[in-house]
Amino acid sequence: MAKIKSAYFCQSCGYESAKWLGKCPSCNQWNTFVEEVIEKPSAANAAVWKTTVGGTQRVNKPSKLEEIQSVTEDRLLTGDAELDRVLGGGLVPGSVTLIGGEPGIGKSTLMLQLALNIKQKRVLYVSGEESEQQIKMRAERITKTPQANCFILTETSTQNIFKQLEQLEPEILIVDSIQTLHSAHIESTPGSVSQVRECTAELLRFAKETATPVFLIGHITKDGAIAGPKILEHMVDTVLQFEGDRHHIYRILRSIKNRFGAAAELGIYAMHGNGLREVSNPSEVLLSQRDEELSGITIGATIEGARPMLIETQALVSISAYGTPQRSATGFDTKRMNMLLAVLEKRCGFRLSAKDVFLNIAGGIKVEDPAIDLSIIAAIISSHEDISVSSKICFAAEVGLSGEIRAVNRIEQRILEAEKLGFEKIFISSYNLKGINKDKFKIELITVAKIEEVFSALFG
Repeated sequence: MAKIKSAYFCQSCGYESAKWLGKCPSCNQWNTFVEEVIEKPSAANAAVWKTTVGGTQRVNKPSKLEEIQSVTEDRLLTGDAELDRVLGGGLVPGSVTLIGGEPGIGKSTLMLQLALNIKQKRVLYVSGEESEQQIKMRAERITKTPQANCFILTETSTQNIFKQLEQLEPEILIVDSIQTLHSAHIESTPGSVSQVRECTAELLRFAKETATPVFLIGHITKDGAIAGPKILEHMVDTVLQFEGDRHHIYRILRSIKNRFGAAAELGIYAMHGNGLREVSNPSEVLLSQRDEELSGITIGATIEGARPMLIETQALVSISAYGTPQRSATGFDTKRMNMLLAVLEKRCGFRLSAKDVFLNIAGGIKVEDPAIDLSIIAAIISSHEDISVSSKICFAAEVGLSGEIRAVNRIEQRILEAEKLGFEKIFISSYNLKGINKDKFKIELITVAKIEEVFSALFG
């Protein structure tokens, strides 16, 4: 009898070790190693899915680069404009897309809507977490007219899934979720590093050999990373993150990796009782309608992927009641906020070291664009002086450590977005004027080079 081989795998990053370790040398997590039985692939336990040509297994041969013909990918539109934008223009045949997100955020709802909205395409929705009745109830909430080409399969064994794939021959495959599948070739529990890696490899082989787009729904860890080995993100073509606060109605679909498009695109949805609805103009949604002017609120122009957006930044500066000042930021990097506070104190003389400072990006979204620095500084000064900034003014510039107002990229798109939404003035860097014709804009461009100029222009 052959000896059973086993190894220890880190359940956080997938690091393999011959013996148990208390601390993972790869991700530095403690007590994450679990013993798993491993089995080397052989002819008897090879993957089920194989492609043969003329009775023999297909063999690829090397080709010269100059002999390879350039082919434009025929993309399939999903009927969801936000998803198509994030994917880079639609679904690519044979692509594998991994979607991660917190429990209950709406991953399954998004994929079920995709399966119900695509017309004239056979879609197989494989669920290892819900029963057919649960999926039926959700589908009835989403749409009143059931899709004739949408097939539901509740199965966790990859071998049984591949048998149904051979019979049905779907044009799109959705798997919910990859952590629930298990392969008979690996003697470990579903969700383990070995099982996730093997099941993904089998589905990847199926997608590439049949040119079938595959969607994989993945769980995430408490740190927000997709559960399973890190190699999982390297194997797939596209990695999408579904984000949002369950207490807010808005959800964000963010592209982290995309081999067929930009990796900085963003899609925004609104969660309703009858499913997810696309938000075509996020600027109007992220800007609150105020009846009166309030201090500490300004508007910043940011760009996510190819889409310009205007977002509301809110700041609250108050006297520290407990001795140690508090610094809190929601939707923005706290370290960068502390840097901006230091610049204000050093360059402008504002005494903020003894003040509590709270910052919030309205709408529950996270922003990493440095172009909202000027908007944040204006909101902090407005709250500190208790003087409101007009709701018809917006900002688009980066702030440096010496207090200079730095130029940002794609400034014309930001200006046009502000003009479209009815803003009267926009503060930009003086260094952004090169190559820009100010006369073609109806909005007034206010150019500044130092923070002191911003303070004088806003508050006199």
